[in-house]
Amino acid sequence: MDVYNVAFEWTDTSKHWLLEVPIRVVAYLVIALVARYLIHRAIDRATTGRRPKIVDEAQPTADESRTKIPPLLRALRERAGSVSAAKVAARRQQRAQTIGSVLKSTVSIVLLIWVALTILNVLGVNIAPFIASAGVVGLAIGFGAQNLVRDFVTGVFMLLEDQYGVGDTVDLGEATGEVESVGLRITTVRDIDGTLWYVRNGEIARVGNMSQDYAVARVELPVALTVDLARAEQVALEAAEQAIKDPAVAAKVIGEPEMLGVQELSPDRVTLRMTIKTRPNAQWSVQRRLRREILKAYDEHDIDLPYPTGRVPVTVGEQAGE
Repeated sequence: MDVYNVAFEWTDTSKHWLLEVPIRVVAYLVIALVARYLIHRAIDRATTGRRPKIVDEAQPTADESRTKIPPLLRALRERAGSVSAAKVAARRQQRAQTIGSVLKSTVSIVLLIWVALTILNVLGVNIAPFIASAGVVGLAIGFGAQNLVRDFVTGVFMLLEDQYGVGDTVDLGEATGEVESVGLRITTVRDIDGTLWYVRNGEIARVGNMSQDYAVARVELPVALTVDLARAEQVALEAAEQAIKDPAVAAKVIGEPEMLGVQELSPDRVTLRMTIKTRPNAQWSVQRRLRREILKAYDEHDIDLPYPTGRVPVTVGEQAGE
């Protein structure tokens, strides 16, 4: 009788360890893998806009091209402005890949931790010490790598809020220029001299984006103290209105020139200010063209500038790059 009881007890133990435990472990692993696959697939669809292949992909229609925009990124602000289509595509692809990578990595880590703790619990291991140890280790890592975490979190929010992207001209404080890449930790900016700046996202306290929605071309016009200001303003305004009739300039402006009047008065000059609304990143070329045309008009109408000769002759003809 004793032998029978021992055999029976051994059989129950074997059933638990050889059948129930392996089945539960495998079940949890399968659940985690399936959940990971489904969630990753949903993230891919949300961030890359994958769709079944169409019959003729060589010439997609306008509606088809629009549906390929990642759904997650449609809800975010897209301020492409005058940036080229290639840069817009690069910007969208970079944001989609980065956001998707962050989301998928987070999902994988959470599922891995859940599976590990669940399997340990199934095996009868007390997981309370592991959770406590993980909290202590996480706290230590957080203190030791707080700058890295700060850069990472700031980079995620910059991407989600679309503060700037590839092709935008931005002022990040120490660095001003065109954004070449936006990462989770580093943003690279190419300035006007060709220097490539690597800026940590966590160190960016403010962002001035010159490529969103529209820009304003501001033209300062210094004239001599003896000049008739009303006439100088009228000549400048007429020259600007004539300049924007050029198709090359008209494509860059989205408003009419506005003469604001006297901006500054000094012992040797009066400075007039004119503004005109332009497309993003076009304000500088419009400023150069307006200055050239106004200087030419001042020379033709004998309006003196605050310089020894009183004139700045401008050769008639188009400048390169205008």
